Amino acid sequence: MSLRRALPALLLLAGGPLSAAPPAALTTHAERSGFVETGRYDETIALCDAFQSAYPDAVRCFDFGMSPEGRTMKALAVSRTGALTPDAAHAADLPVVLIQGGIHAGEIDGKDAGFLALRQVLDGEAAVGALEQLVWVFVPVFSVDGHERFGAWNRPNQRGPREMGWRTTAQNYNLNRDYAKADSPEMQAMLALVDAWDPIAYVDLHATNGAQFEHDISIQVEPVHAGDPDLRAVGTAWRDGVMADLAAQGSLPLPFYPSFVRHDEPDSGFEDGVSPPRFSTGYFLLRNRLAMLVETHSWKEYPVRVQITRNTIVSVLEHIARQGREWVGVAREADRRAAALGGQSVPLDYTTTDAARIVDFRGYAYTRTPSEVSGALMTRYDETTPQLWRVPLRDEIVPARSATLPRGGYLVPAALADRVGEALRRHGIAFARIDRAQPELAVEVFRATTATPATTSVEGHQRLTLEGDWTPETQNLAAGALYVPIAQPRARLVAALLEPQAPDSLAAWGRFNTHFERKEYMEDYVAEQVAREMLTADPALQAEFDARLRDDAAFAADPRARLEFFYRRHSAWDTRLNLYPVFRTERAPGSTEVRR
Repeated sequence: MSLRRALPALLLLAGGPLSAAPPAALTTHAERSGFVETGRYDETIALCDAFQSAYPDAVRCFDFGMSPEGRTMKALAVSRTGALTPDAAHAADLPVVLIQGGIHAGEIDGKDAGFLALRQVLDGEAAVGALEQLVWVFVPVFSVDGHERFGAWNRPNQRGPREMGWRTTAQNYNLNRDYAKADSPEMQAMLALVDAWDPIAYVDLHATNGAQFEHDISIQVEPVHAGDPDLRAVGTAWRDGVMADLAAQGSLPLPFYPSFVRHDEPDSGFEDGVSPPRFSTGYFLLRNRLAMLVETHSWKEYPVRVQITRNTIVSVLEHIARQGREWVGVAREADRRAAALGGQSVPLDYTTTDAARIVDFRGYAYTRTPSEVSGALMTRYDETTPQLWRVPLRDEIVPARSATLPRGGYLVPAALADRVGEALRRHGIAFARIDRAQPELAVEVFRATTATPATTSVEGHQRLTLEGDWTPETQNLAAGALYVPIAQPRARLVAALLEPQAPDSLAAWGRFNTHFERKEYMEDYVAEQVAREMLTADPALQAEFDARLRDDAAFAADPRARLEFFYRRHSAWDTRLNLYPVFRTERAPGSTEVRR
């Protein structure tokens, strides 16, 4: 869509010469500037109050959190049903859609488009009748402190607005890596908001980076490739319906994120996938709810991006109004199916196979020549010359790693109960505290054969990769341990957090790293004496040692490995080293009440 085509339509939507001028209190700085600029966060606060004052029967402005720099996090509940609180929405059995902008505050299209769509929907100019069928929860700016780190060139790969916020929070968290681990106060507030309203759909508004091409937006939805099978059909229908609406309005939508397989090489094509639950689309499928990732193309001018985002919001509201009640029913059935997943294999993450198909992609003519600045081979696009690229798309997505869930649930020893319980509570996961000691309890334990810490910090964590297997053992549990049952609607989310090899588990984010650090040692001179005594006392051990020396040259040449051969078989060895400190159980132990 060209800017020449987009601007007249946008001016009309914003109150151009063919429509009555909107009240000044309900217009954004972006509108008044011709969508060259965006307003500061105090404008968001003022608009939230102004919409409530102008439409008291349909809008409630409320705070749902506080940022680390002391800014209130604002949301608007919008409906013409009178259901402007979570309890009222649930009592009326209304579908709720939560639409948030500014998770990356430099990509602020969603804030300005959302306020524009809000006014038009309330005035009956768009999504007519939708507010009688649903509740819309609108968070204009998620990363409020990031929004106020304001300046030009905060998004060097983006065309407008003139100044914008920053990608991360004041604590330098990337909120779109924080859904599962929930480190930041902002994400903790968002998860509490989600838990209160239980939206059937969560819409995450962004502007992408990337190459230059004609396509102006991508719409990615889950469940489509992952999650509950019936919800996949709903997600596919929702995605395709919104894309069809956008195409009818002149956009060129894509169902995948348009990032090249090989950076800066258009002929390498594209790869679809399922995001892990640090991202919104990977997270909400684990709660049996829909999530849509909206990415306008950063190389389109800001007025064009705002228009297309506005169109997307309106389409979302129309689809939820028409089919939301039905989709809520499908989601509730998915909750019931999830609660019966004990004993079944579920994917922990996904991968894309090498299978590819050739697709037509609307790009521009380009050249790849050495740069006189960097010396590297660089791609240069000619935006005056559209070109149809025929490139590979890899979109066959399969589970990469799966786990068979326990029939009972997971056990968290008392020493870690408070820390793990806090994490579970943030996600609305049910668990029980075991009030009596459980001696010699039959469980499954995961002992890591390798534990590989990341070499660099990620989001303030040293991530950990574990290899190993679950095996039967007996363990003693002290009173105060936690029991986390699988028989609950968020069983997939339980597994995502507590299976040690899941990509965004507590273990993967380094929450248990001390359990994979060696703390005690046997001096060599002690090990030498111990080894001789063990060999003398156990002929079978002597035979095993001799065979290892004969068959394993690396072992034979490594004095430390030879001594550790004996240390690991001695009672002095730390049996808790590399023991993952969460166990599986096939049944609830001496139970107490399970609660959230």
